[in-house]
Amino acid sequence: MKYLSVDEARAMPGLRLVLSAHVPGPWGEAAKAIFKARGVPYHPVEQKILEPNDDLVAWTGSRNAPTAMRDEDPPVSNWLDLLMLAERIGTGPSLLPDASIDRALSIGISAEICAPQGFGWARRLLMFRDNFGPGDVAPDAPPHVLHMCRQYGYTAAAAGEAVDRIVAILGMLAGRLHTQRAAGSDYLVGDRVGGCDLHWACFSNMIAPLPIADAPMPEALHSRYADAGPEIAAALDPILIEHRDRIYRRHIGLPLDF
Repeated sequence: MKYLSVDEARAMPGLRLVLSAHVPGPWGEAAKAIFKARGVPYHPVEQKILEPNDDLVAWTGSRNAPTAMRDEDPPVSNWLDLLMLAERIGTGPSLLPDASIDRALSIGISAEICAPQGFGWARRLLMFRDNFGPGDVAPDAPPHVLHMCRQYGYTAAAAGEAVDRIVAILGMLAGRLHTQRAAGSDYLVGDRVGGCDLHWACFSNMIAPLPIADAPMPEALHSRYADAGPEIAAALDPILIEHRDRIYRRHIGLPLDF
């Protein structure tokens, strides 16, 4: 994928999507998948991992990705706001069901995957623990480490709760897919692809990454994603990966372009 610099992007009209360059982050990949499913073109803009990104902060008010900038509108970065932006400006079948109760269910499932304290959040805490050790991070750790820990609420206690949270969410998703399969549907809610299906497909790579041929990434990162521990591996019902693979084949496309 060819990324624009911040200076290049600021001078352009239309939708510009700030992404962590060449890194398969699940929030960014989900944003890409959602805009693709809704037929929304965008210009990818480079965010540099673990760098100050001062030019990005000056433009968007944040150094984080993904962030969508549309013409002169305010920046959009929350997973739900990105989905709703795609709903508003995209075309074709909605990524949300028609019935209000099903919309609530679909958004609620996505929240369990994407929101603070959800699947992705908990998996990130476990990856921090692998990086920084099982205890609280020392106060004299590098500033960028302390910033990340404060930003995402990393403590030894929070990491200790993360496995149970992931296992519970996997159980919910698997149970939902089994119920839907019995009703004749391939999707988490209703009978067409929804935002929650795309969210699960992209976030599943944090514990069961796609083959490197389909999702090129450093082998070390692939191994880190795959090594989520025995409790999480035991909770990974095969129906979850069958669903993930089907969503990629039908709706996202492979190989991925980072």
